[in-house]
Amino acid sequence: MKKVLMLHGINHNMFGKRDPKQYGTITLAEIDERMRALGRELGVEVESFQTNHEGAMAERIHRAYQENVDAVVINAGAWTHYSYGLRDALAILTVPIVEIHMSNVHAREPFRHVSVFAEVVRGQICGFGIDSYLLGLRAAVSAASA
Repeated sequence: MKKVLMLHGINHNMFGKRDPKQYGTITLAEIDERMRALGRELGVEVESFQTNHEGAMAERIHRAYQENVDAVVINAGAWTHYSYGLRDALAILTVPIVEIHMSNVHAREPFRHVSVFAEVVRGQICGFGIDSYLLGLRAAVSAASA
């Protein structure tokens, strides 16, 4: 069975409480359950990981390389816009990576318009709330099966 790693970045443990205008009221646990349910439909295992510590995220990405995961979906939050360390960790991976965001980052503050991950990910999906995650998983599974 193929394995997809879902990486949640900084502050995502606060989904459901943080800025409901941008992120809605869905919690991280609910997002993870929806991802696992869709994964079962698609015939893949989805493992989720969330941290507020950049080094822990880099170490989990390194472990994904060693584990030979089949694809990665990442919503790194604010790290997307400035973490060259995470960008370089992602670049080590040889599997499809899909970057997702719940909000439309291009309709927000100018600093959010830039992704330092853009050159190393297969594609980006943003602005669809929880559906960004589900679309990202579908895209990652499709890319891993190609």
